[in-house]
Amino acid sequence: MGWFDAPEYWFGRQMLERGTAAVYVLAFVAAARQFRALIGAHGMLPVPRFLAGRSFGQAPSIFQLHYSDRFFAGVAWFGAMLAAAVCAGLADLVPLGAAMVIWLVLWVLYLSIVNVGQVWYAFGWESLLLETGFLAIFLGNDRVAPPVLVLWLARWLLFRVEFGAGLIKLRGDPCWRDLTCLCYHHETQPMPGPLSWFFHHLPKPLHRVEAAANHIAQLVVPLGLFAPQPVAGVAGAIVVVTQLWLVLSGNFAWLNWLTILLAASTITDSAAGTVLPIPRSPALPAASLWFMILVIAFTTLMAALSYWPTRNLLSHHQRMNVSFNPYRLVNTYGAFGRIGRTRFEVVIEGTDERHITEQTIWKEYEFKGKPGDPHRIPKQWAPYHLRLDWLMWFAALSPRSRPPWLRPFVLRLLQNDRATLRLVRHNPFPESPPRFLRAQLYLYRFTTLGELLRERSWWHRTVVDAYFPPVTLANMQSAP
Repeated sequence: MGWFDAPEYWFGRQMLERGTAAVYVLAFVAAARQFRALIGAHGMLPVPRFLAGRSFGQAPSIFQLHYSDRFFAGVAWFGAMLAAAVCAGLADLVPLGAAMVIWLVLWVLYLSIVNVGQVWYAFGWESLLLETGFLAIFLGNDRVAPPVLVLWLARWLLFRVEFGAGLIKLRGDPCWRDLTCLCYHHETQPMPGPLSWFFHHLPKPLHRVEAAANHIAQLVVPLGLFAPQPVAGVAGAIVVVTQLWLVLSGNFAWLNWLTILLAASTITDSAAGTVLPIPRSPALPAASLWFMILVIAFTTLMAALSYWPTRNLLSHHQRMNVSFNPYRLVNTYGAFGRIGRTRFEVVIEGTDERHITEQTIWKEYEFKGKPGDPHRIPKQWAPYHLRLDWLMWFAALSPRSRPPWLRPFVLRLLQNDRATLRLVRHNPFPESPPRFLRAQLYLYRFTTLGELLRERSWWHRTVVDAYFPPVTLANMQSAP
């Protein structure tokens, strides 16, 4: 049936599906490599303890049926291998029904991880991956033309990501309205990248241009996604360009890359072929009746679930990165409604001396992604996600409150726990655990060009206060 099929979007579908599979690979690998210390049976926030008071309806997950660290690792590594096979083209080699089952398995496995991940998985891009992955179930493979209805749902998702982010900024921090937010953001963002220093030192008029362009890209351009071609494709291309700018300026896990993939699905094969040497699409048969029925039912469900995020977008009390159901379908998105003017970092230090004096030498734990040693240039980690580093940034935002994972984290450092130490870049006590640990709150700022050339430092830092005083293993074990 002509109205149902959109063969001119074959390449866009390929980009979206294979790109989503690649992101799944990263997500599953990150889960496999980091879970033991974070949510393992003996982790900081153990899955069994979390599930003890929650029903399947509250936290749908296969781990409701059984949990062990070995089982979790098996799920994560199997998900990574299956996603890698899809990225390599598996879903296009099997019958349509089998391809849908493969995408469904990937979604179920990752949903199971996210729903037991607690605060470590409380990021908007987790829901974005699950929502995009669920759309992929109904996008079809090379046995059928891309269905128009699902392509429109992909645009609706992209619209919510961009327009929601634009609205939360306009309604939030006044620096977005006076166009000064980007005078601070590159320095105070959660995890700066290797080019963030250079972005921060752009002339202030260019920062205002950046902010104004951001408003246009997120509040005006998304409206064009629902226009006829070529307007929709141009809108999608603009989103791709602006997201690549964000990729260069910071580390936001796979948020920007999923947004780019969604935007690419709005561009027709003929338009993409004018700038890229894309392959010729195969012959795409019309959809069979059973597939049409499933897609129409799915579209109806998504339309019904869209009520809550639409109401949220229209509300003056807009919330960002909220899921309205435990299956993470049709969520609301947004980021940086508030921009910090200064950057604080929690620096954890240890000593193996028996007694603390004014001459005690404290050795610093280095993290992989977050700022630490002022002489070390920030690294590019995205689209890989360093969960502990991100939570350390949040901890520094509220120095008067202590996150629930902090005490078990410190306890495990005092024990030289191997799984926990894999999450940090450098352990200053490789032979035996430290006797004391403390945390200092530092004020960080990017150095000036003169300071960079003179001191070879990317950051300048000063101690502000003690984040927590020196503690010992006995202190931590006896504390309630």
